[in-house]
Amino acid sequence: MPRWIPRWNRLPRWGKILYALAGVAVLVAVGVIGGSTIGKPDTCHDGIEKTGGECIGVDGAGYDFGTPEISAVAKAIAAENNRIAKQPHVTVAMMLPLQSDMPALRRQMRSDLQGAYLGQRQANSGEGQVPKIRLVLVNPGLNYGHQDQVVSTLLDMAHSDKDKLRAVTGFNLTLGTTEKAVERLTENGVPVLASRISGDGIANVYGKNQRFPGLARIIPTNGNAAKALANFNGDRGRVDARTVLVYDTRPDAYDESLARAFRGIKETGPAGPDDMSFTSPGIDEPGSTGSQFEQIANNICGSAADTVYFAGRTLHLRIFALTLARQTCANRHFTLVSGSDAASLRQAMSEKDWAQLRGQDGRAKVTVQYAAPAHPAAWDTELAAWTKRWKATHHREPTANELPQYLAEPKAALDALDDLIRSTGKAGTDLGSIPNLEDSRTMLVYDGLVTIGTALHEVQGKDAEQAPSLADVGQEWSKLQSVHRVRGTSGLICLTNGGNSYDKPVAVVELNPGQGVRGALKFVGLGWPTGKEQPKNCVIPSGTS
Repeated sequence: MPRWIPRWNRLPRWGKILYALAGVAVLVAVGVIGGSTIGKPDTCHDGIEKTGGECIGVDGAGYDFGTPEISAVAKAIAAENNRIAKQPHVTVAMMLPLQSDMPALRRQMRSDLQGAYLGQRQANSGEGQVPKIRLVLVNPGLNYGHQDQVVSTLLDMAHSDKDKLRAVTGFNLTLGTTEKAVERLTENGVPVLASRISGDGIANVYGKNQRFPGLARIIPTNGNAAKALANFNGDRGRVDARTVLVYDTRPDAYDESLARAFRGIKETGPAGPDDMSFTSPGIDEPGSTGSQFEQIANNICGSAADTVYFAGRTLHLRIFALTLARQTCANRHFTLVSGSDAASLRQAMSEKDWAQLRGQDGRAKVTVQYAAPAHPAAWDTELAAWTKRWKATHHREPTANELPQYLAEPKAALDALDDLIRSTGKAGTDLGSIPNLEDSRTMLVYDGLVTIGTALHEVQGKDAEQAPSLADVGQEWSKLQSVHRVRGTSGLICLTNGGNSYDKPVAVVELNPGQGVRGALKFVGLGWPTGKEQPKNCVIPSGTS
């Protein structure tokens, strides 16, 4: 029986060589093709990695990170970047989460980016003022979960002769991840201007080594906002039998610092109910808070308290307000007092919600008062009241020079912003919508970019092509006071040695459900952390952090 011979052995020698070469070619081809896909990161867009379903990275060319609400303003920023591309310029990064499944949050992103674009335009408007600002958008992911990845990119850009990153701004949430991002950037010499984080933990303290060297912040801390609210409300702002604190125990730097600030308000009468706590699963997650609030609201109804200091996020504030309004004791009127995060509450309220807060008789069961970092009605309202008092004493109209700086200069800044909005396309509609200034986001972020632009122009040397150094920009923050104060739409920005805004006013705002289908957002006055307005020329007293 003939022995079976493998096909390979039956090939002539030259055939074996060709067969082997063909096999090698196949392996090489597979390696090349496989190497181009295996191990290569998934991308959403050029330079933007897809990580856990999110589009993480840095872009200044008009990419919207999959959020259609910001498409128009992202393209407007890219157009401004192109306009100044051949002029001496540096890069400023705007970092905040840029994706969400929640329509209200996407609209908030748009408000933030509208402020950034308008601030960029204003900073770039001066003839012969360099460097111009090239603005890039940075998505660190939900709750800044991928901040380490984008911070590494930003550090590379800071030391790149091409990018010349000179400041990072944005930061719309006070979180542990936000704190880590700010700490890593500043310890590596990158200046940070925080326009919208109010937690006390992300701030430098007077008389101590600066934990965040090169950090500036233009919004009052929660502690200062609570002082301003207490000063504004007088007796009602004090702690007594008619007040109670409701706070979230979930680890959250904003909630924790707000609760601490409310506890720090001086007690002036009989002790009120003990603090009442709830636990939420996350910033934008209700979890079982509705059930927890039922018990808390019942206990408040059984007390004499009618003013509730609420240390929690907007979503939970809304649920608590609705729960309190349903109680049988809601023939009493309750006032909920909260911090700057509540500026987003009105956008989250439905017509049904407003009706529930009103009740069948149309009277407000629950009013929400909060310390907004800004409000567009503040300056006209306060100037009208000041002028009325002046005329009663002096029996004449005040001259322009007699108007108080702390009111007149912010009004002029807000007028300039209004003019810029009107000149931007069809009254701003090329930004995706006409900016809504009432939620304060656009105003605060705009002020942040204007402050950065002011610092850049102040430290620019005679050589227009030589960009200011990182150290120059970071050291300039504390010089932006007195004569060099920044006229912000949110108030005068006068920065201390620690980079904090001195005696920055808060706009005390009330959401009153008793007026209109969607309730009324009413500016009721300015509150000052020190109890009085900023001094003339915003000269900061010594020893101020």
